[in-house]
Amino acid sequence: MHNRLKALWAAGKPAMNGWCSIGNPFTAEIMAAQGYDSLSVDWQHGALDYSDVLPMLQAMRASGVTPMVRVPWLDPASVMKALDAGALGIICPMISTAAQAAEFVSYMRYPPLGQRSFGPTRAGFAMPGYGVAMNAEVLALAMIETKEGVENLEEIAATPGLDGIYVGPADLTLGTQDGRLPPGFDREEPEMVALIRRIAEVCKTNGIRACLHCGTPEYAAKAIGWGYDLTTVGGDTRLLAAAAKASVERFRQLTEGPASAGTEGGY
Repeated sequence: MHNRLKALWAAGKPAMNGWCSIGNPFTAEIMAAQGYDSLSVDWQHGALDYSDVLPMLQAMRASGVTPMVRVPWLDPASVMKALDAGALGIICPMISTAAQAAEFVSYMRYPPLGQRSFGPTRAGFAMPGYGVAMNAEVLALAMIETKEGVENLEEIAATPGLDGIYVGPADLTLGTQDGRLPPGFDREEPEMVALIRRIAEVCKTNGIRACLHCGTPEYAAKAIGWGYDLTTVGGDTRLLAAAAKASVERFRQLTEGPASAGTEGGY
């Protein structure tokens, strides 16, 4: 089983990631069929638990999309269980030091490169031959979200075995701006743009991948121009809400006000 993201990056192409926060395999299956290069299950903030994660990864399999999971925290049990369920990439939140990054990397890989325990219950069936060779296929992506993380950015990026840094702009803003700015995606403030671009540059210097969570395709495309290798564009909850809102608003436009006056008295 080869990681599609690694193949894209080797060819010099950027990747588009989708996001699943609804704990439902049918929703995951729908998202996986839309053409994303990878799809991430949000175990940290999503409305789901491990009992949802595993069937969601199963539902993604037919599409060929690279399955990833954002785990709840720097915890060996959640990292290893997500990998055993079939995730080919793990996004770990709130990495603030090089020591934490090294600890995270150690959970990702089997000895001698790490301390991952062997027992790929579902992954072993989904990916024939699953074993130590997967050390080279799984992706370890650390989230930089705190002031301490930014201060230690260069040391974190230099961690052996770390494949990339995943930027969550909402927590990055909360963590670095002392409450002056509200959390959110697609930052336009000069200080935030400078920081987001700096993270990409540090990743390039250290030969790892830069990943950014975005709210719109337009901002994601701009981030690719800044040197980001993967951008998350849209998630199931936001896409559902946006499509529903647009449908309701269009219906109201067509059936209320002057446009509907001509129906008076007609049956």
